Formats: sequence, C-alpha cells, structure tokens
Amino acid sequence: MGRVVTERLAGGLRRFNETYPWDHNAHYHRWILRRLPRRFGSAVDVGCGTGDLARLLARRAGRVVGVDADPEIVARAQALTPGGSAVTFRAGDALTGLPEGPYDVITCVATLHHLPLAEALACFRRHLAPGGTLVVVGLYRARTPADHLLGAVAVPLNAAAGWLRNRGRPAPRPVAMTARTRPADMEFGDIAREARRVLPGARLRRRLFWRYTLVWRG
Repeated sequence: MGRVVTERLAGGLRRFNETYPWDHNAHYHRWILRRLPRRFGSAVDVGCGTGDLARLLARRAGRVVGVDADPEIVARAQALTPGGSAVTFRAGDALTGLPEGPYDVITCVATLHHLPLAEALACFRRHLAPGGTLVVVGLYRARTPADHLLGAVAVPLNAAAGWLRNRGRPAPRPVAMTARTRPADMEFGDIAREARRVLPGARLRRRLFWRYTLVWRG
C-alpha cells in the first residue's frame, strides 16, 4: 500500500516539476564541497553533465576533468566554461574512459545507477590517490517503509523548493534537465552492502529527494 501511494505521489510530483523545475542534483553540490579539503590538486567528476559541479571543484583544485558519455552535453559544458579555467571536459565511458589519475577527489552525481555498481566503485578506487576522497550522490529504488516514509516527507519539501526557486511562476525546463534520469533498480540496502564490500569503511546514508550519499577516503 505504501509503495502504491508513493508512486502516485511521484507521478503528481513529476507533473509539478515540469511546471516548476529545479535541479535535485545541484541541491547537493554544496554538501559535496563540505566533504572535501579546502584545496586539493586534482579531481574528476564522473557523469559531469553541463559541468556545474566541475566548475565549483575548480575553485579549489589545480586541475579538474569532467567526463560524460554524451558528446553533446560535453560540448555544452565546455561552452559554458570560461577560458583559462582549470576544468577540461571529455566524452567517454565512466569505466573505460577516465583519464589516467590518480585523483585527489572523485565525484559522481546521479550516474552510478547507470553503471555496474561493483565494477564502477572498483574503477573509482583504482583512480583515487592515497588519502583521496570519493563522494557519490546516487539514486536507489524505494522498498522499505523507511524508504517510502522519506519519499513522502520529501514531496511537500520538493514542491516548496520548486515553487520558491521559480517565484511561483511556471517555467520551461532548463536545457540541462531535459533528459530523463533512468529509474534506479537497486535497493539502498543492496547498494550499501556491495559498496562496503568494495570500499571498506564507506559511509552511506539515505537522503531527501530520492537520493543517497556515499563518502569514502582512500
């Protein structure tokens, strides 16, 4: 019953978000930055999209690479980035197309559920420098009562955020949000178990707005 109610609410929420759009992933960018050192040498943002997070990372890093599988999105990210920036972008597969590291910071937002989980985390581990930081914001499939309760709590907060960010006026969806995100097919418990097997000591938490976070220090 809880799942049916949550799915109906999600359908209404999608329609509301089409009218009052806002970026659920960008909501976590500052949270990500708080998990990182004030200065670090290099970073790679996996699934960088149009580069918002990569450009934020560049304020602290000597070198940042944004990687995305979609060449058109990569071209837009590059066009949005001022000349002389520490950020470069490249089109490539997240598992085979990462530039040679190691990197002091690896970030991955709303991308991991598109990849084989264990293989992707092992790849990130190989590319992370000793003492480096991996931060993931991911999606999971709701199953438990706690999952559905957190989803229900997020509904009014999500609507309020969309209304306030758009000042109560309907708005077209931004270019960066036109692509639909594929639903996640793994439950949080399964993600946590697999992540801790590959990355011992990884810290994972369910979050608002249908996301979870993972932080691991190399």
